[in-house]
Amino acid sequence: MVREMKETKYDVVVIGGGAAGTMAAGKAAQQGKHVLLLERNTRLGEKLRISGGGRCNITNAEPDERKLLSHYGPAEKFLHSAFSQFGMRDTFSFFESRSLSLKVETNNRAFPESEKASDVVRVLEEYLKEGKVEVRTETGVDNIETKNGRIERVVAGGKTFSADSYILATGGLSHPETGSTGDGFSWLRSLRHMIEDPTPTIVPLKVKEVWVKKLSGVSAEAKLTFFVNGKKKFSKVGPMLFTHFGISGPTVLNSSSKVADLLQEGEVRVRIDLYPKLDLGVLDKRIAGVFDTGKNRLLRNAFKEIAPPGASEALLSLLPSIDPEKKVHSVLKEQRRMLAELLKNLELTITGLLGFERAVVADGGLVLNEVDMRTMRSKKFENLFVTGDLLHIPRPSGGYSLQLCWTTGYVAGSNA
Repeated sequence: MVREMKETKYDVVVIGGGAAGTMAAGKAAQQGKHVLLLERNTRLGEKLRISGGGRCNITNAEPDERKLLSHYGPAEKFLHSAFSQFGMRDTFSFFESRSLSLKVETNNRAFPESEKASDVVRVLEEYLKEGKVEVRTETGVDNIETKNGRIERVVAGGKTFSADSYILATGGLSHPETGSTGDGFSWLRSLRHMIEDPTPTIVPLKVKEVWVKKLSGVSAEAKLTFFVNGKKKFSKVGPMLFTHFGISGPTVLNSSSKVADLLQEGEVRVRIDLYPKLDLGVLDKRIAGVFDTGKNRLLRNAFKEIAPPGASEALLSLLPSIDPEKKVHSVLKEQRRMLAELLKNLELTITGLLGFERAVVADGGLVLNEVDMRTMRSKKFENLFVTGDLLHIPRPSGGYSLQLCWTTGYVAGSNA
């Protein structure tokens, strides 16, 4: 005789313990619901823990909501209702009321003052405990069963769980090592939903030049100008980061989709201006001023005051005609000009984009006309709610992706 699996009943079952899932589960529990959160990893918030280089770019603090929503491209018109329920200011209130102070940096990017992504996860875990959410880690969902236009139950870890409502918050395809393997897309397809195929849209860029490895870890506020076959295409100014394979950071990530198109046209080069606020002549005078304050200093020591932190040695190696061991009073005017030109015109050849494994955001997902964006409810299954990266919403780097998770998670949790 075959024994049937015991079925446990809840008000709400949330699938996925990332940003959107934990927010949704916590909010549903706050409304008095009996909530189960299923997470395939050994702990919650794996992608959150590595976001923003471990600092967690928690939101974008753009105060003008229309301007904020304009960064979501064609999805903007779908988002006004959701953001009116839980917007950027609500994100600040949520975390700061739970003793996690936030700070705002360049381009309105907001981070915890502690600069620890783990603190964000801790706050969310405490939120779940407040609402007595039952959390089951290492419990991946194997099957979703439906009947008469409703989700009936889910099978996970050899057990079945049923609920009045189900919230899908499994994330997209970026950083698959954190568990974002696209299962949610597969389930939505099996439920006859239309899914736009994802592509890694916000990714670092690979370069040909091997010397860039010497600059790995160096960050700077820079102007990046991209060329195809020597013809200027577009420029962006903002934070960037050198890596062992090329370049990354917010400004690079937000240029990657355009660069992907340019790579189809020919050779793509980027000119990096490490002093975008100064013209060449003013920068040359600044270098001369640094040299004048210590004429007997070695060039390699004085140049540390001019180049971005950690970059001086690698940059000097690109000018073999200038001896870094010479004293600055011996540096010729023409050589000083060469140093200024190097800082204003550092050129690299782009060879390609890194894929899903390095993607900060991958687009694609459930098309928005199949979701009631006022509630996050599926229009095909009345008790299914879809959140976060599972929705086909393009967005740049800079806190927009996590804000989307907080907003859609809160709205789903409120309405489930």
